[in-house]
Amino acid sequence: MATTLPRALAPVPQPQPNTLEINPLLQDPAALRGARGRPQLRRYEVSALAPNGDIVDTHHIAPALPLFENAFCAFTRRTMVETDCGPVAVEDLLPGDRLITADGSAAPLLWKGSTTIQPNRPDAKGRYHRLTRVMADSFGMQMPMSDVLLGPSARILKTPGHLRALAGSNPLLTPLTEFIDGMSVIETAPPTPAQVYHLCLAEHAVIRIGGMEFETYHPGANALRMSSPAMREVFLGLFPHIREMRDFGPQTYARAGDGEIDAISA
Repeated sequence: MATTLPRALAPVPQPQPNTLEINPLLQDPAALRGARGRPQLRRYEVSALAPNGDIVDTHHIAPALPLFENAFCAFTRRTMVETDCGPVAVEDLLPGDRLITADGSAAPLLWKGSTTIQPNRPDAKGRYHRLTRVMADSFGMQMPMSDVLLGPSARILKTPGHLRALAGSNPLLTPLTEFIDGMSVIETAPPTPAQVYHLCLAEHAVIRIGGMEFETYHPGANALRMSSPAMREVFLGLFPHIREMRDFGPQTYARAGDGEIDAISA
């Protein structure tokens, strides 16, 4: 049975599989003029659905900056994502698999990104990338059904008490770290490296994990506003199905971040 691919995929050239891509802009210090030296780099792995239906795996070297890391650090290995064929561990998902969204429909996975973080050590900028463990039934009966370990950029469709006055009655995508209480939602920093992942559909959506609802990746309406053209080009190069920022589409729900609620893009 043929699969109809989103129109945004059609004009995208297919990259070579299993290649390490170092953007030339990162090899030219003048291209990043204005920054305090060249940024620390990190290895990112991408698996994407090509226009012909093939799965293309590529490896990239890109800056270890929040803009980039947030696109790869939501879910840990063995996180069970609900699909139309039942729960599947995030590391076993393949582009083209159909994920169950909040409204009960199924949408194809177009992009899966992953990287490795060291939760118990600060990076060159002094930032920690700690994980968050959600104990069974923390958000209600079978929410989650069993303990779930999430990455630092995971956002859950739930409004914490201290943001209800700001959000009103509207659902709000909130960083999971806002719910840390040391008992049912716990910050943890295992001593070994952790492989973390994020997922991208044709549109921003909420998917089901362990009975809870988490967002798929979307950079946000203002993510690249303060970035240089060189940095924007490097960032967009990580998404073979995206040609420009507007191809990510609108945000499905408003998001809480850095003390503010991000506007839903038009």
